[in-house]
Amino acid sequence: MSLQTEIQIGPQGRIVIPAPLRKALDLHPGEILIAHVEQGCLIFEKPDAIKRRLKARFAHLPQNVNLSDELISERRAEAGRENDA
Repeated sequence: MSLQTEIQIGPQGRIVIPAPLRKALDLHPGEILIAHVEQGCLIFEKPDAIKRRLKARFAHLPQNVNLSDELISERRAEAGRENDA
């Protein structure tokens, strides 16, 4: 989907998201958006979209493994090898 419109920044730095964009993204008054800058662009995202993206990014990781425990174990093993050398 490609929807583009011009938005003017108000005197207090506020912007209004035009109705066609709100409708296309199913945005409602009072809804929370997360804003961040990415490669010089201002990005607004719904928290649920961020959660879905992160879950997809890490879906390949095993569910029954505690990664912090694995890291600690690896570091201890490495420290033990350094002490033996």
